[in-house]
Amino acid sequence: MNLTGKKILVIGGAGFIGSRVVAELLETDVDKVLIYDNFARGKREYISECLNDPRCTLYPNGGDVREIDILNEAMKGMDAVFHLAAMWLLHCKDFPRTAFDVNIQGTYNVLEACVNNKIQKLVYSSSASVYGDAVEVPMTESHPFNNRNFYGASKISGEAMCRATSDRYGLNYVGLRYMNVYGPHQDQTAAYTGVIPIMLNKIDLNEAPVINGDGSQAYDFVSVGDVARCNVLALQSEATDEFYNVGTGVQTSIKELCDLILELRQSELKVDYKPYAPEDARQLVQNRIGCPVKAKQELGFEYKDRLREGLLELIAWRESNTN
Repeated sequence: MNLTGKKILVIGGAGFIGSRVVAELLETDVDKVLIYDNFARGKREYISECLNDPRCTLYPNGGDVREIDILNEAMKGMDAVFHLAAMWLLHCKDFPRTAFDVNIQGTYNVLEACVNNKIQKLVYSSSASVYGDAVEVPMTESHPFNNRNFYGASKISGEAMCRATSDRYGLNYVGLRYMNVYGPHQDQTAAYTGVIPIMLNKIDLNEAPVINGDGSQAYDFVSVGDVARCNVLALQSEATDEFYNVGTGVQTSIKELCDLILELRQSELKVDYKPYAPEDARQLVQNRIGCPVKAKQELGFEYKDRLREGLLELIAWRESNTN
């Protein structure tokens, strides 16, 4: 899709990834970017700079994917949609019914509104959680779905509904399976925050960072800037009815990650190793590294930010927001 003159709706556009997608879109020749967000996780300060651009506006009084009539109204006249609104992994674990309402029913509401409003293309945010623990590394897009948690289940459902809607109504869509995303605008303090902010918070308090298990579990860490870039590339591409890994293909163990963070923070703290809780051990993902080949070949996406540089950007952002 040529973005020149297009009107784009970004659902979840004030959030961690969504706010960066908005900023990335404003680097193109789009005519309008409309942010639709209920601010359950998003923050107005994440989009304040974007809103200085006259092409960017916030839908009045926010917006929720569960509000079908309001969602349809916001989508009127739009050419394309990004759907990034979702409850996060651990939040889904504690509140599965609400996770169903937001991640599954909410996604159906978005798909239905896209059909009703003749949207030219949807970019759907899925997750590498659909894969569960690795059967093979790196994981290609044909890797089996071994998920065992509510969040991954909701993303599998979203993918299936995208495909069914495409088949039934001809909706043009692309789905993106994010690996472990990190960077500025990620929630740094909530109970449901990610492993990197938790480690940094501990170090800032001069407390030993905690690693569950022996630290050998390994993941694919990708910067939010790279993820946002991939979203826009997916919209611009000719790809349709396909899903893509969004990652680096680089394997980093939790121990390696922690050692790097300690080095960058110039800390001499020692790691505190603790066993997994029995409940967590049942759903443990030991390895999840995505194969980046399909996204490179079909979307033209290659990651730019190495983990060291990405972490330095995150640390600088944290410092600028605490001083």
